[in-house]
Amino acid sequence: MSILQITVPSPGESVTEVTIDSWMKPDGSYVNRDEPIADIQSDKAMLTVYAEQAGVLKIKVAAGETIAVGSLIAEIDTAAAAPAGAPATETVKPAETAAPAATPAVSAAPAASQPTYASGVPSPSAEKLMQEKGIVPGQVAGSGKDGRVTKADVVNFTPAASQPTNGATTPAAAPVAPAGDRSIRRVKMTQLRKTLANRLVSAKNDTAMLTTFNEVDMSAILDLRKEYKDRFKEVHGVGLGFMGFFTKACATALMEFPAVNGQIDGDEMVLHDYVDLGVAVSTDRGLVVPNIRSAERMSIAQIEAAIGELAKRARDNKITIADMQGGTFTITNGGVFGSLLSTPILNAPQSAILGMHKIEERPIALNGQVVIRPMMYLALSYDHRIIDGKESVSFLVRVKELLENPVRLLLGV
Repeated sequence: MSILQITVPSPGESVTEVTIDSWMKPDGSYVNRDEPIADIQSDKAMLTVYAEQAGVLKIKVAAGETIAVGSLIAEIDTAAAAPAGAPATETVKPAETAAPAATPAVSAAPAASQPTYASGVPSPSAEKLMQEKGIVPGQVAGSGKDGRVTKADVVNFTPAASQPTNGATTPAAAPVAPAGDRSIRRVKMTQLRKTLANRLVSAKNDTAMLTTFNEVDMSAILDLRKEYKDRFKEVHGVGLGFMGFFTKACATALMEFPAVNGQIDGDEMVLHDYVDLGVAVSTDRGLVVPNIRSAERMSIAQIEAAIGELAKRARDNKITIADMQGGTFTITNGGVFGSLLSTPILNAPQSAILGMHKIEERPIALNGQVVIRPMMYLALSYDHRIIDGKESVSFLVRVKELLENPVRLLLGV
C-alpha cells in the first residue's frame, strides 16, 4: 500500500487556519489525478484542493471543521486500482456529511421516530434550493444526520410525499397556522463572513467616513448602448455594459483627484499614480472585491472583458488572494438588487468607494421644462481625514459629467 498525504495548502501570508467547506468526493471513493476533492475556506478566499495522484480517498477531517494550515486532511491510497464504471458522486456539504459506505440506506428511518434538535432543519444548500422552489420549511422530511434536511431530500421532494419533519402524524382537520414556521436556526459564520464583518466594523470605527450624493442622467449611455451594443460585441467580443462606463469614468476622475485614490498609512498619505479599481461581486459565499489593474490605461472594451472574467472567476470560486489585494478604489453596484439609494462602507485601507444604484425614470427640470429621464443616484463614501469635502464633491461632479457625455469616454478624449 502506497499512501499519499493531503495537507492544507497555505492560502497566503497571515492566514493560519481554514475551514473545510465541502468534500467533493465521499470517503472511500476513487479519485483521479488533478481531480478536485475539497473546497477550503480561509478568511480571505475560497480555495480548491486537488488530488495529486489517483487512488482511493480516505478523509481525515470532516466538512465544517476548522484546522490549521499544513494539517493533514486526507490520504490517498495510490496503489488501489480504479473501479470499472464508478458512478459520479455529489459534493458533500458541512451539514450533509455522507454516511459510511457500509451503512444501509434504511438506517436513517428509525431516527424519524426520535426527533432531535436538528430534525427538519435544512442544510444551507438545501435551504437555498427550497427558496428557489418555493417550498415551505417543514414540508420536507429530513434523511440526514439527526433528521436534518439535505439537498437530496429537496431534489426528491414532491408535494404528495411531504410529511411533518418530527415524525408525528398531522390530524386531517388541523388548521394551517397563518404565521408559518416559527422555528429558529443558528448557522456558524464562515471564515470569509467573519473577516468581512470585522473589516466593516473596523472601517466604521477607524475612519471619519462621510457620504456625498449626486445623480446622473443615464439617457446618453442608454441611447449609446442601444445604437452600438451589437456592433460593439462584434468588434470587441464583449458586451457593452454599464460597468465599463462607470469604471472608465472613475479611473479618469481619480487621476485628476489623487486624494480620492489615496490611503492613510500612519502619519503619511499614500498617493497612487495608477488606479487598481475593485469591483464588488456578490457570490453565494459573500462579497468579494477583485481588482482591475491599471484601469486608467484601459479602454472600455478592455475593462468590460476584465470585469466579465473576474466576475466569472469569483462566482466559480476561482478568485485568488492576489486578485483581491492592493486595490486603490472600489465600485459597488446595489442597483442590480433594486437599491435606489444607499451609503456604501469603505473597503479599508482605501479612502473612497462609489455606490451605483438602480436606474429609475423620474421627472427633472431641464431647460426650464419638466421632463421624464432615466436617472441614477450616485453615492461616494470617503474618509474625511484624507479627502476634503471640496475634493469629494468635485470628484463626483466630474464622474457625473463624464457619464452624461459617454462619447468622450469611448473616444478617450
